[in-house]
Amino acid sequence: MTSTFPAPAWWDPTRPVPDVRTELPGPRAREVLAADAAVTSPSLPRAYPMVPWRGHGAALEDPDGNLFLDFNAGIAVNSTGHSHPRVVAAVREQAENLLHYSASDFYLPIYSQMCSALAEVAPMSGPTRVFLTNSGAEGVEGALKLARYASGRPYVIAFQGAFHGRTYGAVSLTASKAKYHTGFGPLLPGILHAPYAFAQRHPQTGERSHDPEQTFDYLENVLFRHQVSPTEVAAVFVEPIQGEGGYIVPPVEWMVRLRELCDRYGILLVADEVQCGMGRTGKMWAIEHTGVEPDVLITAKGLASGLPLGGFVARAELMESWGAGSHGSTYGGSPVPCAAGLATLETIRAEGLLAHATEVGDFLLSRLAELPARFPGLVTDVRGIGLMIGVEFRTAEQAEAAQQRSFERGLLVLECGETTVRMSPPLVVSLDQAKTALDLFGAVLAELAG
Repeated sequence: MTSTFPAPAWWDPTRPVPDVRTELPGPRAREVLAADAAVTSPSLPRAYPMVPWRGHGAALEDPDGNLFLDFNAGIAVNSTGHSHPRVVAAVREQAENLLHYSASDFYLPIYSQMCSALAEVAPMSGPTRVFLTNSGAEGVEGALKLARYASGRPYVIAFQGAFHGRTYGAVSLTASKAKYHTGFGPLLPGILHAPYAFAQRHPQTGERSHDPEQTFDYLENVLFRHQVSPTEVAAVFVEPIQGEGGYIVPPVEWMVRLRELCDRYGILLVADEVQCGMGRTGKMWAIEHTGVEPDVLITAKGLASGLPLGGFVARAELMESWGAGSHGSTYGGSPVPCAAGLATLETIRAEGLLAHATEVGDFLLSRLAELPARFPGLVTDVRGIGLMIGVEFRTAEQAEAAQQRSFERGLLVLECGETTVRMSPPLVVSLDQAKTALDLFGAVLAELAG
C-alpha cells in the first residue's frame, strides 16, 4: 500500500490503538445514550454502547477520548478507512460547487461519471448500464423490478440465510433471521427460498452441517417439480459470500453450477455484493473468485467510503428493456456521494488496496485458523477471504460475550449469523493493527475459556 494516510490535526500519533481510558461507556458517551433513548426508534439493533466521535484510518475515538481499533468498519462500509483525505477532499470540493440536483429528471455530469467508473470494474465481459441508488436495499429493490420487467417472469429465488435488506421487496428476499419477517406479513409474493451452500461447521459437533448438493437437489427435485416451473423464474438472487447469514463462503463449484442452472432455464443471476464487494475479499467483487459472470450486480456499503451510495449494474440489453419512468430516484446518485464514490474507486486503485486486503487478510486467517485447536470449547470454525472473516463459536452466548469483551478491550467486532463474530476492517488496516487485533481477540478468548 503506497498511501501514508496523512493524519488530521487532532490525531496524536504517539497514542497506542486501542487506548481505553474510561469505564465504557464513559460519562460523555452516557449522555449521548440517554439523549438517544429519549427520541430514537427502539427498532434500531444496537450491538454495544459504542459512540463514534471521530476517526482516522482504522481507528475510532469516542467523546470521552477512548481509542478503538475498528474491525467492523461501520458494517463493512468505511472501505478506505475513516475520513480518508482523498475522499474528504473530493466531498469538500463537490459540496462547495453543488450539493444536490436530481439525476432522475436532469443531467448531472458526475452521475454518468460514477456510472462509467462502475461499468469499468463490473465483472461482466459485455456492455453494461448502471442505475445509482442511496443504499443496498434500494439496489436490491431496483434489481428485483428490473429482473421481473426484463424477463416477463413473476418468480424470484433467494437463499436461506440470505440478507438483502429491510425494505419490503428486500426483506421478502431476506431469510437470515425470522425476526426480520415477524409482524410484517404478508410479504412480497412470488419469492421462494432454497438451501444455500453452507460451508460452516455445526457449532456443537464441528461437522459440516449441510451438503452443497442439497441446493441443486432441492431446486430440481422439489421446487421446480412441485411448486413453480423454472420457465416462470425471473432471477436467482445470491450473495457470493453470505454476510449477515454468518460470513459463509460457498465452494467455487457451487457458484459455477448455479450459473449453469440459470443458463439452462433462462434465469437471470443477480449477485448481491453489497457487503462482500468493493475490494473486501481482495478482488473488486467476491464473485470474481469463482470466474462466474452475473447478469446483474448490486453494490453499496463500501462504494462511497461511508456516504449513502449504492447501485446495480446490469447487462446492457437488460437495462435497455425498460423505458423512461420505469424506475427513478430523487437522491440516488446525488453529487456529493458520487464524488466520494469516484474518490473511493480511485483510492482502491492508486493505493493497491486489493493486494493489501489479500495480504493482511491471509495473515489474519492464518493466525485465526489456530483458534479451534487453542480454544476447542469456544471456537469451531474460521472462514473467509481477504478482509471478510468469520469466527464461529459453539453457542450464540459465547459469540455475544466475545463481541462485548472485545469492545471493552477496545476492539470493535460484530456478530453475524447465529454463532459467528465477523471481522471486516477497513481495507487500509495495517499489518501492525492486524497483529494488535489478534492479540486482543486472543486475550478475550483466553478470558472466556478461563
